[in-house]
Order: sequence, then structure tokens, then C-alpha cells
Amino acid sequence: MDRWSIQWPVSQLMDLNPRVATLHWNTWAKYQNAALGLMRIVVGFLFFTHGAQKVLGWFGGFGEAGQTAELFTRYGAAGVLELVGGLQIVFGLFTRPVAFVLSGQMAVAYFWIHAQNGLWPWVNRGELALLYCFVFLFLTAAGGGSLSLDSVITKREDS
Repeated sequence: MDRWSIQWPVSQLMDLNPRVATLHWNTWAKYQNAALGLMRIVVGFLFFTHGAQKVLGWFGGFGEAGQTAELFTRYGAAGVLELVGGLQIVFGLFTRPVAFVLSGQMAVAYFWIHAQNGLWPWVNRGELALLYCFVFLFLTAAGGGSLSLDSVITKREDS
């Protein structure tokens, strides 16, 4: 062993028994629905605020002067999708189709707006658009979870 090697007490860092390690991680599995619901609500609210800026002039408004976007422009259309879609995501109403549309909107926003300044998100400042795109893609697959209006509607239809 050379002087640059470090001897880590592996038994203290992690349990090498896969069964025990699985049991440790499975204790978090009971929080999966709550975590999905919390993520959905937070992401939906944050997305709603972007729409409220563009359409309603809230949270500082749109642009440098704190104005609103003209409704029949691409920023106005984006604002309506963000405002209405964000609220639907918050409440978990039609989560999968809404998330699919919003994921597409963020992909379009990335390539129309951000990619003009370079392909890489750390160069073109498009990290948020990409993050929203893939979170909404995840919600398209996962749905709203048990803490959503989708779940309430499904339960009523099943009974």
C-alpha cells in the first residue's frame, strides 16, 4: 500500500450484505406516494408561477418592466399552458395527458429559445426547461399518485 491510499472502514460506510442493504432502502418505499404527491404539488406550483408572471403579471410580471405577455404570441400561449397546466398538476387533475403536453412545451421551449445560444444547457441557461421537461415526462409515466384528483375520480368510477 502506498502513502496515497486511504483505508476506509467499509463496514461503517455501507453494509455489504445485499439483503440488509435492500431492507434499509425498502424502509423508504412506504413514503413513495407521499413523495410523488409532494413533488407533483411543488413542481406544479412553481410551474404555475411562471404562467402567472406571463399572463397575470404576478410575481414580478413578465419582462423587464413587469408587464404581461400578449396572449396570442408564443409567450402568451406558453403562459396559458403554464398557468392552467401548473394548477392541474398541483391538484393532480388529468395528470398524465397534461404532463405530456407540458413536457412537449418545455422541449419546444428548450430548442426554440435556449438552444439558439448553444446546445448545452449550462451554456444556454436552459437547465430549468430541461428539468421541467423530464419531470413532466416522469409524471406522464407515473401519474398523479394516490394524493391526486385523478385517484379520487378513478375510485368513484371503480365503485
